[in-house]
Amino acid sequence: MKNYYIIILMALFFSCSGDLEDMNVDVKNATQAPAESFFNNAVKNLSDTMSGITYGANGNPFNTTRLLVQQISSVTYNEGTTYYSNFTWNEVYMDILNNLRQSAEVIQSAESLTPANENQLAIIEIVQVYTWSKLVESFGDIPYSQALDVDNISPEYDDEEVIYTDLIARLTAAINALDASQPSWGQDLLYNGDVSSWSSFGSSLLFQMGMRIIDANPTLGTEAMTTALPNIFTSNADIAEIEHLESQPNTAELWTDLAVGNRRDFVGTDVFIDYMNDLEDPRRAVFFQEVDGTDGVYLGSPSGLVVAYFDFSRFGTLFYQPTTPVILLDYATIEFLLAEAAERGIAGVTDPESHYNAAIQANFDYYGLGDSAAAYLAKPEVAYDTAPGTWEEKIGMQKWVALFNQGLEAWTEYRRLDYPTLEAPPQSFVPTVPVRLTYPISEQTLNRTNYESADAAIGGDLLTTSLFWDVD
Repeated sequence: MKNYYIIILMALFFSCSGDLEDMNVDVKNATQAPAESFFNNAVKNLSDTMSGITYGANGNPFNTTRLLVQQISSVTYNEGTTYYSNFTWNEVYMDILNNLRQSAEVIQSAESLTPANENQLAIIEIVQVYTWSKLVESFGDIPYSQALDVDNISPEYDDEEVIYTDLIARLTAAINALDASQPSWGQDLLYNGDVSSWSSFGSSLLFQMGMRIIDANPTLGTEAMTTALPNIFTSNADIAEIEHLESQPNTAELWTDLAVGNRRDFVGTDVFIDYMNDLEDPRRAVFFQEVDGTDGVYLGSPSGLVVAYFDFSRFGTLFYQPTTPVILLDYATIEFLLAEAAERGIAGVTDPESHYNAAIQANFDYYGLGDSAAAYLAKPEVAYDTAPGTWEEKIGMQKWVALFNQGLEAWTEYRRLDYPTLEAPPQSFVPTVPVRLTYPISEQTLNRTNYESADAAIGGDLLTTSLFWDVD
């Protein structure tokens, strides 16, 4: 009997031995993914990174920027408002940039590329440039040329201006590579594969990046802007925004943080709401809720203080909706940039007042308040001819309001235009509002040699170290 079983076992062994490795293959789960999946995953992660509000040691680096620009304050945990917060940038590198790289590699692995593939690669490049630019605008020198290499766990840091110059070149090439007569993605989360829309977004991003560096490098900044000018956004229909669904995980990250997380610590600041109150700005009712138990009272908290949550105006109901879109770049921003370009004498752009008015009108329209814009623009404190200060102040103040819920962009434009005038809260880690983000602490331990080189190159890994484009 024993011999009988041995013979059976031997027969089974020899009959299967040639395919034993196949037994380790998971036939139920995919081992490869299409390029479109990697791309859309990166875009969704970008949306979450740009719009979330929770922060901490493992948070993404952009979550505190609304607090830095003092549109909102945290009334319970004040580390972010007083500049003691830390974070990791792994979400940006791994969840966004690495997915984009994987998407491009899947496309490039084909034996030959179709016109649709060429458009897809150009679109991937546009989103890569957008993401890299936000890192540079926040930190300065960053791992770039050696980043995303799994065999190099200690990448060197590249010079911020060199990176930004390269990004402008990459973006320009990507825009030129797009062919609107050919298809691209079957579906994408931003423009659903519409190549013309992607081209307009790329050009608008190029226009924005040109303005961002124009004080530091007037020649390159002006060249980028004039190159982009013919193809930039012309209406709210062009906005680069990521729409969301009713059910998780495809919901707006801010909704996840506020509603699902039941956060009761974020309210508007006194400087922000007071400015809107003084102008009787109709957008208050969208951005914020009335103080509980009042009739039309909007009240902001001093930034950085631990106070009673229900005594102040919290986020408006729009931001408690799972489907609320996340804006990457909007038409109002482009019109504000055009107003500035006219003031700077950029060729082909005139009449700063008309662009300023168009920017405010576009922002009102976006929030369903278009009929209120004319009365608002007629106020002497708002009208371009009579609003106080220089053109930088006029544009900077109105841009501060229009960029609500675009915290990173609002903070970047505050640093570049130097408006509004903000003061650091009491007991802050530094006595002024930060002008850059410090590197993650993990870099000091896991990539120390290169971290120390970057620290020396930028003039100190400090919240107060100005970046190359931030010229006073």
